[in-house]
Amino acid sequence: MDETHDTLAELRCGTPIWFAALAWLMPAGVFSQFVIAGFGLLLDPALLGLHGAIGSILALPAIGLAAGAFTIRRLRGFGWWAAILVALYLVQVGLAAGPIPVLLSLHPANGALLLAASLVLLAKVEHRRSAKGASASTTPPQASS
Repeated sequence: MDETHDTLAELRCGTPIWFAALAWLMPAGVFSQFVIAGFGLLLDPALLGLHGAIGSILALPAIGLAAGAFTIRRLRGFGWWAAILVALYLVQVGLAAGPIPVLLSLHPANGALLLAASLVLLAKVEHRRSAKGASASTTPPQASS
């Protein structure tokens, strides 16, 4: 029995460009959060406001990836990772919003988990995109009649 992994289902339909763009935007945004927070703590505390603003904006790619994975059939294989992203994002916001220092101290660790999960999702999206290209190049040309 030839099984196809869910992330490689219906390759002929491709991966929507907006889905791939969100998959790239999420880890780039989370990485920028680490850089901005570091600069904010060590150089200019005003940057912590930018850190919060970008953190709020990162809800859009997280929700967009989950919405795409759960509403577009060929993207359903990304559902687990998209759900993990949303869950980690919500935990991240909760850790940052609370006044309890112990919880706030877990904010960077959860951010690292969020970055790792977003990189896994990105790798899966890019694997799907490269598999589409590989399947297109191995398909023999059809003879014209």
